[in-house]
Amino acid sequence: MRDTTGGPLALTMGDPAGIGLDLSLTTWLGRRERSTPPFIFIGDPTVLAARAALLGHTVAIRETDCAAAVSTFTDALPILPVRCPSPVIAGEPDSANAPAVTGSIDTGVKLVMDGEASALVTNPIAKAVLYEAGFRFPGHTEYLADLAEKATGETLLPVMMLAGPKLRAVPVTIHIPLKDVPAQLTADLIYRTCIITAADLRTRFGLSRPKLAIAGLNPHAGEGGALGAEDDAVIRPVVERLHSEGIDATGPLPADTMFHDRARTTYDVAICMYHDQALIPAKALGFDDSVNVTLGLPFIRTSPDHGTAFSLAGKGIARDESLFAALELAAQLSRNTAGVIV
Repeated sequence: MRDTTGGPLALTMGDPAGIGLDLSLTTWLGRRERSTPPFIFIGDPTVLAARAALLGHTVAIRETDCAAAVSTFTDALPILPVRCPSPVIAGEPDSANAPAVTGSIDTGVKLVMDGEASALVTNPIAKAVLYEAGFRFPGHTEYLADLAEKATGETLLPVMMLAGPKLRAVPVTIHIPLKDVPAQLTADLIYRTCIITAADLRTRFGLSRPKLAIAGLNPHAGEGGALGAEDDAVIRPVVERLHSEGIDATGPLPADTMFHDRARTTYDVAICMYHDQALIPAKALGFDDSVNVTLGLPFIRTSPDHGTAFSLAGKGIARDESLFAALELAAQLSRNTAGVIV
């Protein structure tokens, strides 16, 4: 058991050759103008200092721990060292540094699980680079879930949410080929995704009775079976079950009419059946300021909604709005759940 009150945000390094370092520096530099929530950066101090020099930034970097990070944040960027075993060149990823990338994540999870940090914010990783070093997880989220399962002994279902100013969207199936979606889209998976989403919207987002809009799989939500049987055979019974359990859920709805301005005023989150059904509208409506939030974990985790952008690293042209939004949302969710024992 742990108390989620207090502590800085734990910000992981991500791939050190990507833009995560650039954005971590600029969000700290803008701390006064934008009231950046205090964080502790988990990564290599030497590499971070070299990136600051490359970008022409004057940044005081101070090695410290979570206990001193908040008081340090005003005058210096607090960093908890995780050393890179190989030299880092901006824009040139190296699988030799994979242990530092995963080590940063491991450390961040431990800090939030131990209650030393209030929430976890993760910079982007490059899965292909990690795969070269033997990384065996489909992605970042699955790795976080595995670490949480080992710490708690519980089986978890991590749920991905894209949260922006205009839309929250959850894909039920994520990184699988489109041809495999119907087989993977079981009633149990849809139901569990909805239950976890509704629970986190209540406990972390402060919505007392969240409204879920559940998309159909097929065009026009199947058109009464003429365009596919899944909507009536699989999705509709889940919606009815959710209703019977007191959850405000509507669907299956034709996805092509769910995302216009008026429609979005009728729900708090869109539950979508596959990756692009959720992420296309989410990114179209909030490309620079949407945040990737992982629901269903025993800690708060947010991430900027973009990748490593190696071609931009070290050039001073990467935009930090999404990382700032991820930090801001993590701090907000932490405040909402302050004092909650999980």
